[in-house]
Amino acid sequence: MKKLFLSSSFDDTASLLNTLEATLAGRTVTFIPTAAVPETYDAYVHEGRKALEKWGLIVQELEVSTASSEEVATKLQQSDLIYVSGGNTFFLLQELRRSGAEKYIQAHIQEGKIYIGESAGSIILAPDIAYVKAMDDCTVAPDLSSYEGLNAIDFYPVPHVGCPPFVESAAQVMDEYQSTLPLVPITNSQVIVMDGEQYRISSI
Repeated sequence: MKKLFLSSSFDDTASLLNTLEATLAGRTVTFIPTAAVPETYDAYVHEGRKALEKWGLIVQELEVSTASSEEVATKLQQSDLIYVSGGNTFFLLQELRRSGAEKYIQAHIQEGKIYIGESAGSIILAPDIAYVKAMDDCTVAPDLSSYEGLNAIDFYPVPHVGCPPFVESAAQVMDEYQSTLPLVPITNSQVIVMDGEQYRISSI
């Protein structure tokens, strides 16, 4: 049974986390900040970590762009939850694929391990990520040969709808793809919660 918490801004919606899982304190979460590596602004990474710690979670960081394949496998196996932060979706996919983390995360999601995504970390679960080129620069991932996502969901999250500084880019994604893809737009105050095969949108 899939247990997914897909947000635009985790710090803004972290108070809803117990709607997916009641018992969090003392459990371990593998924290993947990789999407923020090519970004100039990354305050949301630190805010996300603090929000997890407020729930009593034990945070172990896994930077997949520099970690060995053994470290990737071990940390993901040992954790109770997986958290993937926001940033550049294309760079994130490139590094998840290169490190082997992509396959491990897919398997853990299928086994029912709780997955928390923020922005790029939410988008990455879609069948394909090409639809967010208006939001993210794909040139920072020159080694990415395919835009196929982790395909853990059958819809396409559109984070930050109506929220600066993504007002125009999110609207562009909506205008371009709403007639051809099952888009699920969310604001920074909303989260897509999936407990099984059906999703719901919860708001602060």
